[in-house]
Amino acid sequence: MVAEGKCLVRHNNMVIFVTGVAPGDVVDLRITKSKKSFLEAVPTHFHKYSELRVQPFCQHFGVCGGCKWQHIGYDTQLHYKQQQVEDTLERIGKVALPEVLPIKHSPALTYYRNKLEYTFSFMGWLTAEQIQDETQEYDRRVLGFHTPSRFDKIIDIEHCWLQPEPSNAIRLAIREYAREHELRFGNLVKQTGLLRNLIIRTANTGDLMVILQCYRQHQAIEPLLDYIYEKFPQITSLNYVLNDKGNETFHDLEVVCYKGEPYIHEEMEGLRFRVGPKSFYQTNSEGAYGLYKIARDFAGLTGNELVYDLYTGAGTIANFVARQARHVVGVEYVAQAVADARVNSEINNVTNTEFHAGDMKDVLSAEFITEHGRPDVVITDPPRAGMHVDVVQRLLEMRAPRIVYVSCNPATQARDLELLDEAYKVTRVQPVDMFPHTHHVENVVLLELR
Repeated sequence: MVAEGKCLVRHNNMVIFVTGVAPGDVVDLRITKSKKSFLEAVPTHFHKYSELRVQPFCQHFGVCGGCKWQHIGYDTQLHYKQQQVEDTLERIGKVALPEVLPIKHSPALTYYRNKLEYTFSFMGWLTAEQIQDETQEYDRRVLGFHTPSRFDKIIDIEHCWLQPEPSNAIRLAIREYAREHELRFGNLVKQTGLLRNLIIRTANTGDLMVILQCYRQHQAIEPLLDYIYEKFPQITSLNYVLNDKGNETFHDLEVVCYKGEPYIHEEMEGLRFRVGPKSFYQTNSEGAYGLYKIARDFAGLTGNELVYDLYTGAGTIANFVARQARHVVGVEYVAQAVADARVNSEINNVTNTEFHAGDMKDVLSAEFITEHGRPDVVITDPPRAGMHVDVVQRLLEMRAPRIVYVSCNPATQARDLELLDEAYKVTRVQPVDMFPHTHHVENVVLLELR
């Protein structure tokens, strides 16, 4: 197993990346892509199945774009995620490493996500089996997930194992209502129709948010929302968005709260975090708690430290560590997230935080550091692209005694560690699994000033 959940095989000194297989499978391959230094392939026939294989539990496995590792056992998944972190840090980072700690497993292996996005399509994707089945006629108006690597192909989903109920029930009820009332399912290529996207957020407090995204205003929207709210009284926040843009992002659009409150709450160690339709919150709530405890432990806080929390989002980590710090300064690009962070401090009576909005490489200037003080600890949790080289340079100039680097992409983390190696040594490495049955892995690194 290597990057992106693929397997690697060598043939005549050529590297071949293979999807849909497990280490130990004996297969015939069909080459799908040819590059100068590698090939990509898919299996066409299995001569022998690997002993690492297990029976996938989802009926949509192999067709849906998610949970691509259901065919190997969870212990095997953890083994390869651990290996992925170690190999990536050594190969890309090229820095001296301590012994990597054993990977922390996810508290739950199914129904662990608190947010899912489904897409409407008037022309759903049929599987090979469905196409060959001439005994049944399939309704192509679907509400489900994208097939791998295709923005315009949506597969209908009956039961998803990622989010707890009533997520599946809400999706199926909306799909059936829309079919019965002949509401127009979206055309993803032409950007036409009525129904576009459905987002469901479930919280560990029992709060439940539903966001219906439509291409345009229509008299059928409110009756549909009324139907959902009446059928699922546990919904605490019912919203809709009108979006005729070329993509489904709505950070720049108005979200109308139709029923209930315009937010839900998550809880973590006695703290309540307000999550709005546009708010970012770690999608595995219980896994995030474990991740943040590791980050706080690596920070080694005694109550006297000035902490900078970079890429703070809605201030989750900042507020989580504030009780163990003297003061926490959070910086985040998205202005709405900074507003959420301030609210989260306020509702938890946290008074030793402050938050600033702007591009990290611009905000984190020498003047900013002079004004707010040189931090004792920096916690950084950047997006998958990692940190901008100017931000890394500012960290080198800042010379904080400790940096805790939380990453969802070990490859970009390793790149940044190589740059930071000029002044910092890596003293602790802790992989964390937040997304069972996928190849994704989080990693927390502690760097200490040389």
